[in-house]
Amino acid sequence: MNKTGGLGVTIIVTITFFLVGMMCINYLTEDVSLTRASDKLDCSNATGISDGNKLTCLAVDLVIPYFILLIFSAAGGHLTAKFLIK
Repeated sequence: MNKTGGLGVTIIVTITFFLVGMMCINYLTEDVSLTRASDKLDCSNATGISDGNKLTCLAVDLVIPYFILLIFSAAGGHLTAKFLIK
């Protein structure tokens, strides 16, 4: 395979990985919502929960931004690896 074909395949794989990762976020948001519910962590009741539960609520809220960052960095890393490794 020549350089142009290899670059084209790399771009297609990167876009596919990005799209599949972004589609998986819908499933994560449902789980985050269920975890934050009043019968689980009760994150909406800021005065009635302990400091540990508040910290856990913050950690659960950071799952989606970290997942998006992971998708961007993996897709970008795959694309830049093609340019750096010859």
